[in-house]
Amino acid sequence: DPDMPFVPSIPEDQFILVEEGDPTVIPCRTSDPDAQVTLINSLDKAVYALYDTKQGFIGNFPAGSYTCKTMAGGVEFKSDEFLVYIIRATSQLPVEIEALKTVYKTGETIVVTCVVFDNEVVNLQWNYPGKVKEKGLIKLDDIKVPSQKLVYTLTIPEASVKDTGDYECTARHATKEVKENKKVVITVHDKGFVHLEPQFSPLEAVNLHEVKNFVVDVQ
Repeated sequence: DPDMPFVPSIPEDQFILVEEGDPTVIPCRTSDPDAQVTLINSLDKAVYALYDTKQGFIGNFPAGSYTCKTMAGGVEFKSDEFLVYIIRATSQLPVEIEALKTVYKTGETIVVTCVVFDNEVVNLQWNYPGKVKEKGLIKLDDIKVPSQKLVYTLTIPEASVKDTGDYECTARHATKEVKENKKVVITVHDKGFVHLEPQFSPLEAVNLHEVKNFVVDVQ
């Protein structure tokens, strides 16, 4: 098609996530399999890489924006812009879940943290009793130094007894079929309580110089 030398790309194809050191494809394909195609970087410099008419340019590309160009009928055409993002990702998915405490009183704020190590891009989902009612605030902190970790914090303000249950986070790898989930059990009481059970009588007699132990069970 001389009016459409490049096959239109969908938005999902224009954002390319690739792990450090891995080859990838910049998917600019032509409607003419014999067309001469050049890959251009953001500095308008030609990038030399293997071109496959059914896939696009194949190679190890630094992070940045790339455009393809070709000639059709003496006119130069440019493809859509493709953005390559280099991500740090390990084949494993180390995940830890942390809760400052697991027993709360009504009205307190529940805070649960899920930490993903050594991976920059993951899909993380929470499951917890208040999720159906969309009760809860989720915050993400992307920490680079001294090591890479993603810290997802779930906050439940004004907790009630109905917020008692399992708090689970599930992390899925951005580029591999790997997932990991962790769980913590949170209990919310209607009010605080202390139960004392003394293990002695109201009146105790002690001989001179005798050592007497007074034991109280506290729950």
